[in-house]
Amino acid sequence: MKQIKFKSFSSGSCGNCYFLGIYDGESRQAGPGILIDAGVSLRRVKMGLEQEGFSTDNFSAILISHDHWDHIRSIGSYCKKLHRPILASPALKSALLRRPGTGAYLKAVADELGEGWNTIAAGQISARYFKVPHDATETVGFAIMIEGHRYVHITDCGRMTEEAVNWCRQADTVVIESNYDRRMLAEGPYPPELQDRIRGGYGHMSNDECADAVRIFAHDGLKQVFLCHLSEHNNTPALALEASAAALKDCGCGARLTALPRESASPLFTL
Repeated sequence: MKQIKFKSFSSGSCGNCYFLGIYDGESRQAGPGILIDAGVSLRRVKMGLEQEGFSTDNFSAILISHDHWDHIRSIGSYCKKLHRPILASPALKSALLRRPGTGAYLKAVADELGEGWNTIAAGQISARYFKVPHDATETVGFAIMIEGHRYVHITDCGRMTEEAVNWCRQADTVVIESNYDRRMLAEGPYPPELQDRIRGGYGHMSNDECADAVRIFAHDGLKQVFLCHLSEHNNTPALALEASAAALKDCGCGARLTALPRESASPLFTL
């Protein structure tokens, strides 16, 4: 029986990178997969995959959500050493190709994601993007179909959009940002202008905003919710989990809820 595996290598301002792949339980063979974002060193990714029975041969492409440094920090080494397609929206691809230090490496591997479904890994994975508000060149979330499993990934999002909610309503698994606690941000070390940027609708989502979104999109088919990109200074896993757990309880939804670690790798999850 084929299983869908998910692992976060880091989720926060220190770096972002996630793996989604297929594992054949009968043959005990790792199948194709994808990476989302390239903000973690290739060495860490290789070691993390090998510990789980996968390798860098097991992902067919790298999807890029936006061009902030914590999501593309290691993209140059990925291009030079892996030669896998780097897939991005047209606007984001253009920006990455113009970026000093990465554009030269991307020329040979960068490719555009079309506006509809895009086939990856010989048809075993399909992905499409949708725009979300965030202060980068362009920021997108992803809806992904993998062995019939519906996965949605939203990180670095200033506020939920109707389109994002609609994709989440169809998903078995949702990875969604729960960046900050409002009180911790207001009373914390950040200057007012940075606080305004974070909570201004094009920065990040608070625990309360994430929980409100969960209340809207929770449905009977939702199996897992992963909270990502928690702030080091303005949040704690306990606060993020408390807010979204209450939302799931309000909806009578029994989805598993997990806060992804900021700087370290998560366990390998079976979706």
